[in-house]
Amino acid sequence: MPLEELAAQFVAWSMQFVHAWGYLGLFAVSLIGNASLFFPVPSYAVVVAAGAFMNPWLVGIVTGLGAAIGELVGYGIGYGGSKAIERKHKKLLGKANSWAERHGMFSVILLFAATPLPDDVIGLLAGAIKYSAKRFFAATLTGKIIAHVALAWTGVFGSYLLGGWNFLLVIVISIILMAVLYGLVYKTFRETGKDGKKR
Repeated sequence: MPLEELAAQFVAWSMQFVHAWGYLGLFAVSLIGNASLFFPVPSYAVVVAAGAFMNPWLVGIVTGLGAAIGELVGYGIGYGGSKAIERKHKKLLGKANSWAERHGMFSVILLFAATPLPDDVIGLLAGAIKYSAKRFFAATLTGKIIAHVALAWTGVFGSYLLGGWNFLLVIVISIILMAVLYGLVYKTFRETGKDGKKR
């Protein structure tokens, strides 16, 4: 089955689940979507759609919490496999650890959680270098709530502009906005030197 069809089926199932279970359903969908490592589960689309007919603040907080808990799966795998990773990639792990110390791991995790950057990778890395689980969760929760509140409000404004019916266009607009944000963040990282100052 093509990936696009699987994604569409997930969104359709998720919306039915949310209609049946409300905020609890949203929490579960967000948790599942963020616990799946490296498999693009479009739980963000459900956040946008739910924001159009539910309280956007609650949608953002509930889905942000579910997402942060889901990200602990990647952290746990990295933590549990840290010895195996260190044996195979000791030099790389050392560089990653020193880079994290230089740039402030908390703010890096928060940035990855709040943007479309690949936070699965940062979760595995944080676990592998045995970064504090409490601090990892706090940074991820903060970033995810910021991102999900923004997505939920996108649904609100989109439904207002479109009369509350055309969620597909809202989702497309959200993806475009997230891609633009990703591009800006990526450009900033490329222009930043090792000392954290712009080149």
